[in-house]
Amino acid sequence: MGNRGMEDLIPLVNQLQDAFASIGQNSSLDLPQIAVVGGQSAGKSSVLENFVGKDFLPRGSGIYAEFLHCKGKKFIDFDEVRLEIEAETDRITGQNKGISPVPINLRVYSPHVLNLTLVDLPGMTKVPVGDQPADIEHQIKEMLMQFVTKDNCLVLAVSPANSDLANSDALKIAKEVDPQGLRTIGVITKLDLMDEGTDARDILENKLLPLRRGYVGVVNRSQKDIDGRKDITAALQAERKFFLSHPSYRHLAERMGTAYLQKILNQQLTNHIRDTLPGLRSKLQSQLLSIEKEVEEYKNFRPDDPSRKTKALLQMVQQFAVDFEKRIEGSGDQVDTYELSGGAKINRIFHERFPFDLVKLESDEKTLRKEISYAIKNIHGIRTGLFTPDMAFETIVKRLIAQIKEPCQKCVDMVINELVNTVRQCTQKLAQYPMLREEMERIVTQHIRDRESRTKEQVFLLIDIELAYMNTNHEDFIGFANNQSQCSNLNFKVIRKGWLTINNISIMKGGAKEYWFVLTAETLSWYKDDEEKDKKYMLPVDNLKLKDIEKSFMSSKHIFALFHNEHRNVYKDSRQLELASESQEEVDSWKASFLRAGVYPERTVEAEEASGDGQIHSLDPQLERQVEIVRNLVDSYLSIIHRTVRDLIPKTIMHLMVNNTKEFIHSDLLANLYSCGDQNSLMEESQEQAQHRDEMLRMYHALREGLSLIGDISTSTITTPMPPPVDDSWLQSQAKLQGISEQQWAPEMWCAGPPHGGHALTPINHCPSYGQIAPLPCGLAS
Repeated sequence: MGNRGMEDLIPLVNQLQDAFASIGQNSSLDLPQIAVVGGQSAGKSSVLENFVGKDFLPRGSGIYAEFLHCKGKKFIDFDEVRLEIEAETDRITGQNKGISPVPINLRVYSPHVLNLTLVDLPGMTKVPVGDQPADIEHQIKEMLMQFVTKDNCLVLAVSPANSDLANSDALKIAKEVDPQGLRTIGVITKLDLMDEGTDARDILENKLLPLRRGYVGVVNRSQKDIDGRKDITAALQAERKFFLSHPSYRHLAERMGTAYLQKILNQQLTNHIRDTLPGLRSKLQSQLLSIEKEVEEYKNFRPDDPSRKTKALLQMVQQFAVDFEKRIEGSGDQVDTYELSGGAKINRIFHERFPFDLVKLESDEKTLRKEISYAIKNIHGIRTGLFTPDMAFETIVKRLIAQIKEPCQKCVDMVINELVNTVRQCTQKLAQYPMLREEMERIVTQHIRDRESRTKEQVFLLIDIELAYMNTNHEDFIGFANNQSQCSNLNFKVIRKGWLTINNISIMKGGAKEYWFVLTAETLSWYKDDEEKDKKYMLPVDNLKLKDIEKSFMSSKHIFALFHNEHRNVYKDSRQLELASESQEEVDSWKASFLRAGVYPERTVEAEEASGDGQIHSLDPQLERQVEIVRNLVDSYLSIIHRTVRDLIPKTIMHLMVNNTKEFIHSDLLANLYSCGDQNSLMEESQEQAQHRDEMLRMYHALREGLSLIGDISTSTITTPMPPPVDDSWLQSQAKLQGISEQQWAPEMWCAGPPHGGHALTPINHCPSYGQIAPLPCGLAS
């Protein structure tokens, strides 16, 4: 007869799962597991087999079984299934009573079952035999507890009627994992085997040793019936007759037997499904709302309509123009929160990358002073110059201005790359029309490349204009007269600030220590920190020289020293002040700054011989003054040029490149697309877009169907309330009186659990154990 109570619910649930599967999602029903727990020979296997009904066996129309280790082979004879399980068990565990946690995966396919998983676990044993490990009892219990401890597991606590219920292993384990009794149902078996004159009436009426969900009595097939292949339908009819005819159970007949057990378990499944419906309904409604607007456009869609293609082309070009302008000018919608792009990146190029590249052009201080010195000497020729020549200034400045062309060209290239990237980003929305996307990218990118040469010509023209005339009357230029005055007041100007380590402080006084140094043309001061409040020392720089110090093998820092050219103490009791920094570049930069303050390197005989006429610095104080004057003039004029270039180059690029491209897209792009040829081929839809449209329409109808099915389930089912609590303290106290140990029970287990695929798929996991080959139930069948 099967499980009749599920016949109405199964089709609806299966349709609901089909609706969710069609949109590529899980229905999240997560059906509860059903674990049958009890001592050995309590009748657990027979209870589960009777419960699932005839369709559980792989026989009849449309029902078959497959093993994971025998892929592609279908079993339609249950005897063959049994033999295969025995063979696989022996292969995994051997033939000497071994066990293995590796499951044998058996899948039973039927159109009439819910998605449930059954797990057959070995019975508990205390004494290892054969090839069994010494801790077999612990291993099997761990296997069992993995299932019965789950909150969504319903526990059928099976106890035989012809044994003491107070010592029931099944009730003990149920109490351990479900102390509130919310998911435990008592099942009493072997009622037909009780001694004459005894019955289990008080237990079945839930008066003796009560449980919150009560007890259900069942009568299973005997071993003789099983060996004789007695049909389950006949066995269930015999069970029904037993309860109707037995004087002690006649009044309970409607609440006894496998059919009633099916009913109350079906009620729990129904309750669970109904509890999940509100969440499912909300999920479906939000998805439906999110795609409704897009689906509306697809409902009357005709892909070959010429007017539709013309309209779509105009819309795509307009949308591309709007998106390009938004990415350049910025907007509040579609904001990228992961990286800079479009106009923001171009802004960064103009105001961070380009100025940085200009600063990097600044010559090394020693090299620049050497070039100025050579220029002055070469201009004076054989004569000794009394005045600073302006030709030296002009020569140095022109060379430095010419170097600006390189960062200007680099700035143009970076903007072009960003414009091309922006075009690609904007055409991503055209993926549904691949030919149009490709042609649009080609046309706009080609226009940008065409503007590249024009923009670079204009940028280089600006630099050439600056080279054409040195405007020494510029209001911001210090001029020669102002420079002479500035040189006399140079002692008030801070040349450099930064952190340095005084390296030659004795260990007795704390060892090397870092300070904040401030260098002017007159003094070198150092402070505790960069707030410059706690001054530690101020050292006049007159008559100071500097020299390099070799690195100590124990130190990674680079060191130079200041010393007095008259061999006097420089700092307290020290003849020299050793200063250190982490990098050689930092040390070189400080040494160049000291040059500007008039502190020159120590000259050695070897250095003079090696440098020859290439020596950098002269002992001639007049030449040094002229070098310093030209150096300051170059600084002043270059700062004017840099300000001008930083202002004009971005403006030029914006006018000739960025704004011109925007105007081209708005005005000329459509005409260029029409001149390419056949517009119909341009507007050919991609295969992916056609699939996407069909998918969206299918999803739309599936979502509507799912919502309709949820309404049907809600109206065709009712929620069964949880029974009120009972006093089950007897279970705990009785266990203490009997001194029952945690390991004095030997359960076997059948378990029905959550789905692993579509509703027609019912997997079984069988954990191999010696002597544990029983009929394999496989689902809640109709």
